[in-house]
Amino acid sequence: MARVNAAEPAVAVPAATGKAQLASTAQSETVVLAGGCFWGVQGVFQHTQGVLRAVSGYAGGKQGTATYEMVSSGSTGHAESVQVTYDPRKISFDRILQIYFSVAHDPTQLNRQGPDRGTQYRSAIFTGSDQQKQAAEAYIAQINAAKVFSSPIVTQVAPLQGFYAAEDYHQDYATLHPNQPYIAYNDLPKISNLQKMYPAIYRADPVLVFKR
Repeated sequence: MARVNAAEPAVAVPAATGKAQLASTAQSETVVLAGGCFWGVQGVFQHTQGVLRAVSGYAGGKQGTATYEMVSSGSTGHAESVQVTYDPRKISFDRILQIYFSVAHDPTQLNRQGPDRGTQYRSAIFTGSDQQKQAAEAYIAQINAAKVFSSPIVTQVAPLQGFYAAEDYHQDYATLHPNQPYIAYNDLPKISNLQKMYPAIYRADPVLVFKR
């Protein structure tokens, strides 16, 4: 197990094999990933080659409660999430998940991530198809069998019922506020780990939600 120093250490997880692999010839595919505060997860995937767009938002609850203030109460069923749209001809679904499990968050933490506590910070994959669901479940089983983590993965895999973009001020947050202590300590190390562990797919210039 290879680790890279960070607030939440990165873990080298194996590449997907067998049923955990998912190929596509579509021009774009989408998956919604939850792994703690969405600022850091968004930042990681904005720096990933093949990702076309990464939007912070909410998933798991109803549209009427998809606001930061309500989600922060922990009572809405929502998780802070990131909608990742990618070109599967350049980066596969399972490679997206490899990054998610290795550098974007710690999938063994139940209803928390780093300093954040509550079900809104849970680890979850909201899938857009049965094929994504089957591949995600197979990959989790593969990683658990490889025992690269000291504890079992607690990531939920559930069909996406709806994704609701977060307020504008949450978008591109890690890029806009690199000197904020939370970002500097919790999120910039994740982006650094992406570059160290996956140099071939790291992009220095992030793909942002809003043009600046």
